[in-house]
Amino acid sequence: QVQLVESGGGLVQPGGSLRRSCVASGIGFNIYSMAWYRQAPGKERDLVARITSFGSSNYADSVKGRFTISRDEPKTVYLQMLSLKPEDTARYYCNLRNNGLDYWGQGTQVTVSS
Repeated sequence: QVQLVESGGGLVQPGGSLRRSCVASGIGFNIYSMAWYRQAPGKERDLVARITSFGSSNYADSVKGRFTISRDEPKTVYLQMLSLKPEDTARYYCNLRNNGLDYWGQGTQVTVSS
């Protein structure tokens, strides 16, 4: 059974930084992508960044140049968030995708406020 355990997050002032991490366990396959999503109150859950098994990555336009996704093989993914803005406030979720199946972490709140 795939499990994703997240850490990091919390309250930060505008312009500050945070680092999220997510460790996967129970994986019985080699090829999968990992990602971070976020969901603000009253909004849909949106992709923030995704990284494949081969190291290629893509980002939402709103975070390009500020956020960096990285992967520490085989089972840990990070999200470095810089220059945080109030509009980055959301619950952030770790995601693992394999053959069209999605697995989710428990989610952690990130609040950017002075």
